[in-house]
Amino acid sequence: MIAGLLGLVALVLVAVVLLRWRVLRQLFSRPAGEVVSPRYRADGFQRQGRSRVVLVRGHEPRQLVYECLERLDAAEKLAVAGKKVLVKPNVVTGSPAPTTTNPEVVRAVCQWLREQGAGTVWVGDMSAVMSLGTPISMKNCGIEQAAREAGAIPVYFEEHRWIPVRLPGARYVKEIPVSEFVLNADRVINLPVIKSHKWATYSVCMKNFVGATHAKYRPYMIDSEHWEEIVSEINLAYRPDLNIVDGTKVMYAGGPWRGDEAALGLVLAGGDRVACDAVAAALMKTFPTHERLRAKGVWEQKQIRHAQRLGLGADRPASLELEIHHLEAPPREIESRLEEMRKFLSA
Repeated sequence: MIAGLLGLVALVLVAVVLLRWRVLRQLFSRPAGEVVSPRYRADGFQRQGRSRVVLVRGHEPRQLVYECLERLDAAEKLAVAGKKVLVKPNVVTGSPAPTTTNPEVVRAVCQWLREQGAGTVWVGDMSAVMSLGTPISMKNCGIEQAAREAGAIPVYFEEHRWIPVRLPGARYVKEIPVSEFVLNADRVINLPVIKSHKWATYSVCMKNFVGATHAKYRPYMIDSEHWEEIVSEINLAYRPDLNIVDGTKVMYAGGPWRGDEAALGLVLAGGDRVACDAVAAALMKTFPTHERLRAKGVWEQKQIRHAQRLGLGADRPASLELEIHHLEAPPREIESRLEEMRKFLSA
């Protein structure tokens, strides 16, 4: 009996090693190849020099996504017809939302892109190093099925090439290997979920890009004392064409794997990832979140402050234009929370 049990344990260990091999081997290798310049395009969603963020609240994820895109005039500004588009959700593990992006939000974004005539839509990420690998994570959380049913192609970054990108102006890391899909796509849609993070304070737009970087260069492996600043610096490698942030359910404390959750039924979107992060951080501050997020104002959060120094986005309340739209009469608790969020943003 003992021998049988040991044999079963050995089989499980072998399976885990094989499943993680594509990820773990990256820890002992460095991508080769010429270092390229960052992928930049201007924020096409600004108005009179201010970064627009549209927040829509309701119940149906598809309606929330489509309303955000319509109010941003995304069909004209993104012009995705015939283009290769990468959708980058948060698939840190195989756990459901809000550990990962709501698959119904992913589905809605992919459907909209296909309706707009996008040539190829990829849905890609790389899960945390200690997960069982992105294919299993993406399947377990429901994103793979949602993507396929919406006409998109799931891709798992650890199975493809990494391209070194220089980071001009960075202090802690001078270059970062990035998934080839980020550089080969004509458009990149950043699709994070709103959640707190024990070590990076919060995880929204900027933190979501960590999943598109080589495992050997994760922030805690570069400099664990400056985790948040490194999150900002790796974002020098690219600029997403649009950020669509899942707030259907948020994780306001704990994170990134598990924590305290609340169903809010909202989606927010904008071209400026720093502005979107500021709105999301202000929203989390309306909850009993963890001390690091409570102790500092929105615009003093380390990720946001360092991103401002690097010129990545909005740098003060006056540079942000927030619109809030309700698809139905909001409960008083939600209305009060959004009012408090505005106060945190303006401080």
